[in-house]
Amino acid sequence: MSDTPAPPVILGDEPGSFPHGVLAERHPAIIQQVREAFPYGPGIHRRLDALLDNCTKGVIEPLSSGAPDRDRWRNWGLDTYAGRSWFDVPWLWSESYFYRQLLDAVGYFGPGPWQGIDPFRPFKLAELDAPETGEELAVLDTLEDRPVDERARALLHGSLWGNRADLGFRLSDVEAEKRAAVPGLVADDSEKLWSLLPVADPDTYPADTCTDPGTETGSRADTGTGTGAAADGRAGTGTGTLCLVADNAGRELIPDLLLAAHLLAHGRCRRVVLHVKPYPYYVSDATTADVVDALRKLTAAPGAAADFGRRLWAAMADGTLTVRAHPFSAAPLPYAAMPDDLRAEFAAASLTIVKGDLNYRRLVGDSRWDPTTPFADVTACFPGPVAALRTLKSDVITGLDAATEAALVAAEGQRWRTGGTHALIQVRE
Repeated sequence: MSDTPAPPVILGDEPGSFPHGVLAERHPAIIQQVREAFPYGPGIHRRLDALLDNCTKGVIEPLSSGAPDRDRWRNWGLDTYAGRSWFDVPWLWSESYFYRQLLDAVGYFGPGPWQGIDPFRPFKLAELDAPETGEELAVLDTLEDRPVDERARALLHGSLWGNRADLGFRLSDVEAEKRAAVPGLVADDSEKLWSLLPVADPDTYPADTCTDPGTETGSRADTGTGTGAAADGRAGTGTGTLCLVADNAGRELIPDLLLAAHLLAHGRCRRVVLHVKPYPYYVSDATTADVVDALRKLTAAPGAAADFGRRLWAAMADGTLTVRAHPFSAAPLPYAAMPDDLRAEFAAASLTIVKGDLNYRRLVGDSRWDPTTPFADVTACFPGPVAALRTLKSDVITGLDAATEAALVAAEGQRWRTGGTHALIQVRE
């Protein structure tokens, strides 16, 4: 456990701040988008209107006595925060509870005809079917003849920068997608990440396991520093489990799945457990249904993308790739508060890759850390090796060196923290 004291958790009570803007502007915009996306009846319209009024002017209200997850939310702090302004409780908590209440308003938890209908599904499918998605998949054809280490780096960075595909973020910042990404990472521990996922020994790893397109047997002999054999020249075991904690669906989830397929194909892990949300959350966060949609998109695509899709489909069928939707994945709490069963899963993994901004906030604690606070210190509570892949879309940041922070502030003020144009790969062994 780290001895580094955490600053106070972030609230949304400061007008002009990024968290305040999310609560006061993004959430009302999301309510309007959802209202227009479905032919809801008058009852749901009234509940959405009531939620809009409540989340901007009212106080947090408890769940009904019949809510299926009422006891869980009470354990997560509902009794403590009920009756308080949405702006005066931890921002992570109020954001999460907003999405829970939005699902209630549209009848997601039923009973009724709208039970189980994802209110964000039209937005997710529109992104999945966008021309940009097809263009990104076509790039896979150009990678087929490249060296394996080059493919590995490309797929890792595809997964990283796919995190810009955040529908909730773009609703509140319409210029976000027009801003060019900055190619240099503010922190880059990718070599350390590869060292935790060493290549399997070809003498012990079956040659027909998850064969990669462009090779005859799924090459096990990566070359190149950091992304090939272990640093001492010996091949690694590749026998462990990789936990991949997904963030967004659609154009981010597809690169995550492609990365998982590559890691399996080249023996960097024997099994991938993909952690998704148990229900729709934060507009574009991935659920099991979104995983299936992404796989169908891949298998129906031309070229190398279809090969990836078929291998991933088969991997799910044989258990090499499994999907986990733990209730805590949608909790309004940091990972330090995770339950024992989830802690045991992460402890047993060779590596856990945590994707995205929200998961980063949960990983390090949703506080305004000094940006130079060591990443290893703030993740000391995590039970196993962990890597964060994230584009920067909130104030929380750790693990920077002083020179990097000074250069970012000099160039952009504090906009670099929230604009979605910078990214990082951070690893704690």
